Amino acid sequence: MRKIILMMSVSLDGYIEGPNREIDWHQVDAELHGHFNREIRKLGALLQGRVTYELLAGYWPTADKDPESTPEVVEFAEIWRHIPKVVFSRTLHHADGHTTIVREVVPEEIRALKEQPGGDLGLGGADLAAEFMRHDLVDEFWVYVHPVLIGRGKPLFPETDALTRLRLVEARVFGNGVAQLRYARAGNGVGE
Repeated sequence: MRKIILMMSVSLDGYIEGPNREIDWHQVDAELHGHFNREIRKLGALLQGRVTYELLAGYWPTADKDPESTPEVVEFAEIWRHIPKVVFSRTLHHADGHTTIVREVVPEEIRALKEQPGGDLGLGGADLAAEFMRHDLVDEFWVYVHPVLIGRGKPLFPETDALTRLRLVEARVFGNGVAQLRYARAGNGVGE
């Protein structure tokens, strides 16, 4: 069965973006970008909220046309154009490039999607991740901690009364100081 993997970059103090939605503090160099490309290429689809989708769709479809694009950017533009995307939105009416729009998170439909053949499913966007977590649908958490404190903004995880036990599967530090922490739900068999 495919896994749903939450993949998010976060500041050391737990924010995915600053108070004005800025992400200019992300420290994505060639090594980290190459890692993202390799991991995302393995996925069967990307599951995204509208905001995340529109942010990415506004840049990646033609990013490789810029003569100053790095090889990693050119590679990811190709990945982006071809990977299936599922966008969860009540307001988006049209999306291009292997994209399906779904109006709401229906747990039974997500479980059926996990049963389909193909690679794991990459989940992006804090609001969508919170909804998936509310329905107990996230199998792994891949958190990329950037060595910066931004003080305020949008937190990765919302406040909740639920306790979710995790088990560290892998930790990796990239040359730029970003640390990847890969956690699985406790007792799900991953890495045991």
